[in-house]
Amino acid sequence: MPPKRKAHTEPPDEYAQLGIRAGAFDLYPALELIGGYATNPGASPTPKGASLYTVAPELRAQSNWSRHELKADLRGSYTGYSPDESPTLSRPYFNGKVDGRIDVRDTTKVNLGARTLVSTDNPGSPNLQAGLSKLPVFITYGGNAGVTQHFNRFEVTIKGDAERTSYQDSQLTDGTTASNRDRNYNQYSATLRGGYELTPGVTPFVEVGTDTRVHDVDVDPFGYQRNSKGVVANVGSTFELSRLLTGEASVGYLTRTYDDPRFDRLKGLIGSASLVWTVDALNTVKLTVSSTLGESSIAGVPGVFYRDAGLQWDHSFRRWLVGTLKAGIGQDHYEGTATASSDVAGRTDNRYSVGAGLTYKIDRTMQIKGEFQQNWLRSNVTGVDYTASTFLIGLRLQR
Repeated sequence: MPPKRKAHTEPPDEYAQLGIRAGAFDLYPALELIGGYATNPGASPTPKGASLYTVAPELRAQSNWSRHELKADLRGSYTGYSPDESPTLSRPYFNGKVDGRIDVRDTTKVNLGARTLVSTDNPGSPNLQAGLSKLPVFITYGGNAGVTQHFNRFEVTIKGDAERTSYQDSQLTDGTTASNRDRNYNQYSATLRGGYELTPGVTPFVEVGTDTRVHDVDVDPFGYQRNSKGVVANVGSTFELSRLLTGEASVGYLTRTYDDPRFDRLKGLIGSASLVWTVDALNTVKLTVSSTLGESSIAGVPGVFYRDAGLQWDHSFRRWLVGTLKAGIGQDHYEGTATASSDVAGRTDNRYSVGAGLTYKIDRTMQIKGEFQQNWLRSNVTGVDYTASTFLIGLRLQR
């Protein structure tokens, strides 16, 4: 009999990150050094340009055990501007996630996770106080635990989550400080999810969840009670179609009720998606969608609906030369009714962005990147619209 032909496989990526084997883990460290110029880093109607630099280390870790799993994704950065205005726009950022899976049995798995986010409000946000000398940093950290049980093609997951958000005191230009303790809160949530494997790689699901937010201060400086309870329901599906289409997409409905009787119950459609479509060996399309209902510190505004959608197309001119096009749209809607003490309630900011980039892969350990970003904000409130352009060039070192 003639020998069987081997199945066609893609050639290995000769520029892929190699990583470091450390016992039972594979580590993937990297460092990006970026410089550039921003025409409007303060997101102001009267722009002032500044040069910028960013130092961004990252570390991914993946276990290589035969059973169970532990993985981590840690990314941080510090961005500085010159000249820096008041409030100073230089700020840190960190986003770290650690996820684990314990395979109790083939049909029973325990999922554990922990996360930390360190950031600031965006420049120009109505949540920021007047007279700041620097943007106050906040930290959000939390963890979750859950169990997934498989019944043939049907699976059920129940998960509990706890999270804490804490703001540092604001430093003012007159040398004093202002407390942000009224913005600190804890959130506790529970989620129940059921899915059915319709075909290999496609699993539709239904998900319901509830949460409670409890603030450190029962009544904020404006006399509002910010504690609340929320309920959300989603329907969607996960995809893993021969690596051509992978990810998850869902649409749902959210409601949130506040302790303060002056606040109406907030409700609305939400959606989320994280999909990667591998069109062919040279083209990849990524879609991201997110919707959240965030907290507010503004008088008369119980919360803010943040909605974002982004599309990215990567094209490999060569294996070592990759071009990228990006487009995004977003909306920030400040719920509530405008009052004499606040004209922010009812404000809607529409955000638009486009971008283009080019990555030159020198070898497995070094890349040169260039990027251009254009951003617009258009609001129903006069005097806050802005346009901003950013030019970046950087070096990525990885192992």
